[in-house]
Amino acid sequence: MKIVDNVFLVPGVNANPYIIVDTDGLTIIDAGLPGSEKKILDYIAGLGKSAGDVKRILLTHADFDHVGGLAALHKATGARTYASRIEAEAIAAGRTSREIKPASGFSARRLFFRLMRPFMQTTRSWVDEYLTDGQVLPVLGGLHVVETIGHTPGHISLYAPEAGILFSGDSLVTDANGIHNSRPQFTWDAAKAEDAARKQAALGARILCSGHGPVVMDAMGKFPL
Repeated sequence: MKIVDNVFLVPGVNANPYIIVDTDGLTIIDAGLPGSEKKILDYIAGLGKSAGDVKRILLTHADFDHVGGLAALHKATGARTYASRIEAEAIAAGRTSREIKPASGFSARRLFFRLMRPFMQTTRSWVDEYLTDGQVLPVLGGLHVVETIGHTPGHISLYAPEAGILFSGDSLVTDANGIHNSRPQFTWDAAKAEDAARKQAALGARILCSGHGPVVMDAMGKFPL
């Protein structure tokens, strides 16, 4: 799905992966569940590009639905991989960066987490470079790393002021009713997650590309406060 001329959302993947096309090559943001690499690489081929054109893979956080395809993508592309230090250490260990704690007591959700926990591990993968708050990458005219702790302890978002696009990972999610904070059942620290939402609202992004849900093309004034 084309968002703007050089930014695309790969459809049919559980956690939204994005592809940015620059003159020096491609950048992928997040890697989806294990097995998602095939859809991502097929989409790249549909753009008339190849795996060898991918120069960077940026990870917003280490949850299995965002890094499951990383090891295979890394192998196929040879691209450099990037994440915050905390999330990179979790990726290297093949785990999430925090324990997901469903609500106490019996519930369908609690049973789901108990059954799914063995499948929430991912293939260990190496992260080449740690990203830090305020760092600017040579992507989309300057892609700014924004520390958005809350959903996970090392979560980052990525903001391109020139294009007015914010890639929020799971620090913000979207649905037919608008833009929302990190989902409570997956949130490491609710207070920090609210701070992260306010921080992102202040950026002035026109387009929000979240980790889950539809792209919001007219995001200004719609962020949760």
